[in-house]
Amino acid sequence: MSMSTYLFASIFGVCFVSLVIAILLARHVLKQETGTVKMQEIAEAIRQGAMAFLKRQYVTIGALSIVMVIVILGAYSLSGDFNYGWHTALAFVLGAACSALSGFLGMYMSVKANLRTAAAAQHSVNKALQMAIRGGAFSGILVVALSLLGVGGLFVTYGGVANPIEIPLLLVGFGFGASFVALFAQLGGGIYTKAADVGADLVGKVEAGIPEDDPRNPAVIADLVGDNVGDCAGRGADLFESTAAENIGAMIIGISLFPVFGFKGIIFPLLVCACGLIASIIGVMSVSIKESQDPMKGLNKGYFVTTILSVIGFAVLSYAFLTPSAEYLAANPSSANAWLWFFGAGLVGIVASIAFVYITQYYTEYKYRPVKEIAKASETGGATNIISGFAVGLESTGLPVLVISAALIGSYFLGNATGIMHGGIYGTAVATMGMLATAGYILAMDNFGPITDNAGGIVEMSKAPEEIRKRTDRLDAVGNTTKALTKGYAVGSAALAAFLLFSAFLEAAKLTTVDLAKPVVFVGGLIGAGLVFVFSSFAIRAVSRAAGYIINDVRAQFKEKPGIMAGTDKPDYARSVDICTRGALKEMVLPGLIAVIVPTIVGFTLGVESVGATLMVGTIAGVILALTLNNGGGAWDNAKKYIEMGAHGGKGSFAHKAAVVGDTVGDPFKDTAGPSLHVLIKLLSTLTLVLAPLFLLMHK
Repeated sequence: MSMSTYLFASIFGVCFVSLVIAILLARHVLKQETGTVKMQEIAEAIRQGAMAFLKRQYVTIGALSIVMVIVILGAYSLSGDFNYGWHTALAFVLGAACSALSGFLGMYMSVKANLRTAAAAQHSVNKALQMAIRGGAFSGILVVALSLLGVGGLFVTYGGVANPIEIPLLLVGFGFGASFVALFAQLGGGIYTKAADVGADLVGKVEAGIPEDDPRNPAVIADLVGDNVGDCAGRGADLFESTAAENIGAMIIGISLFPVFGFKGIIFPLLVCACGLIASIIGVMSVSIKESQDPMKGLNKGYFVTTILSVIGFAVLSYAFLTPSAEYLAANPSSANAWLWFFGAGLVGIVASIAFVYITQYYTEYKYRPVKEIAKASETGGATNIISGFAVGLESTGLPVLVISAALIGSYFLGNATGIMHGGIYGTAVATMGMLATAGYILAMDNFGPITDNAGGIVEMSKAPEEIRKRTDRLDAVGNTTKALTKGYAVGSAALAAFLLFSAFLEAAKLTTVDLAKPVVFVGGLIGAGLVFVFSSFAIRAVSRAAGYIINDVRAQFKEKPGIMAGTDKPDYARSVDICTRGALKEMVLPGLIAVIVPTIVGFTLGVESVGATLMVGTIAGVILALTLNNGGGAWDNAKKYIEMGAHGGKGSFAHKAAVVGDTVGDPFKDTAGPSLHVLIKLLSTLTLVLAPLFLLMHK
């Protein structure tokens, strides 16, 4: 058996075992008790609403994807390179299909695990914690395994084993397909979830004065559906395309080091991904707490187990695969310890991911100064709450920018220290691999949030005993933290992956630099920055419009059925779900199309260097704005929860009403525009990579 056959057998073996483990986790979760009849009724309404939304959304995304395939095939046919075109188009279809499947399966398990978590909370916090994290782990393991299987399988199918230098460039369509679906999935899900949340809060809490998750609120089921379609389906597609795009970008960078490492340097990213998958599975299984412990301790334990195992695996793989060939060492003996420098670059990426988690925690948890500052400002009204929250969002960009800068410079320096040509750029690629090594566990933590949120809603609506609600409240509070932490991780990994893909774009576009001193290139950069802000504006405005639909419906239902408030009439939950679904899908199309059309026009009209500037400046602006929106929104949310715990007058106080307004403003920031920017950043990279040969042809 040849070395390449053995390596791919190992990679596919890990994928297969991981998929089997994901299926076993799903079976374990589905076998658990499902609680009371009332719990089952509520969970079924959530499941039906989520599936109805996803079905309509995927029909829309499917139609848009077909148009994009026709455009790719047509453009490359006209350019005379049909062979490259059909390879790219097929890769696009596979990437889009795998991304959609990742989102669908993740959400399917989420809407099953929420009921089992609510039922488990009848017994203990630990049992409910394990149920939620294992339900989330199904998606985390599945997403990374599908990404690895898709990229690796396509590489082998296209003949990468025989021709490893040219084939990685044919895989960029897979990353573009994944990014394309992820953008619309995140946009549509984000618009839906926040439209429902804003509608439920403004009419239910503020106008009607009823508590959160009250069954009298017609929008309450739509709100609980939104947790799944936004945070599970959307984020699943997001992290799928992150891992796929990073692997492809690193493989393209590995081509330049083929004389040093040969085939091993090109498939090294896939091996690291497989190692991270194993580490994530073990990390998930290690999560447990005692009844009196903070559930976050159990999740942190799993994260550190995953991280430590990833570090060990990274060291072994670096030594085995990033030691230069004997022929190269004979001519360059000083590079004998190259593997150690690259291992150091991988450690930089892992440390950066931990730093992002803690920085996000500082800015979004109620234990720390920023959130307490917003809560204090709420005492003087909604305006000061908004001012303080926006200031926190802006401030929260500083430390992450320093971490990203240190990670890029540090990994570049370590790669350069090997003495290998292009070693610096490959060092940044290795750092990105390090940051994404724990992606499976991070996604499990992200899905933990909506599962526990839904479990809390099911317990509240089913009028379960107060003791059970207290257990789910503890898990829900931790779930809010994990959702914020994973957004920080997602934007950090997006920044490193975008730099990696930008380096790959320079290779594909035959550029060494992008000169912003040229007017036409500067204009390209300016358009990139503008695109980020206009895109965010459209995404936030879409939430406002879609929320308007559901606010009007909830008000109408209260008028049509006066008995709702007294509990003698039942709200029409399905009507609110349907109105929110149609509104969200209608509003997601415009911002999504702008993200694709603008860089394409820049590339064809201004040239490949100008679209490089669009990509570069758009990435920088996108990362900073995403940090502002994610952290600002998360801080507003937890300031409200801090007040609800009794601070500054508690629930119903003047400060609480002001905090609800701030939280409502922050909702589309942190759950629609912010997460969608993560995807936009990588879509710009994969789109320009796919179309780079056409841009070059147009401007010969």
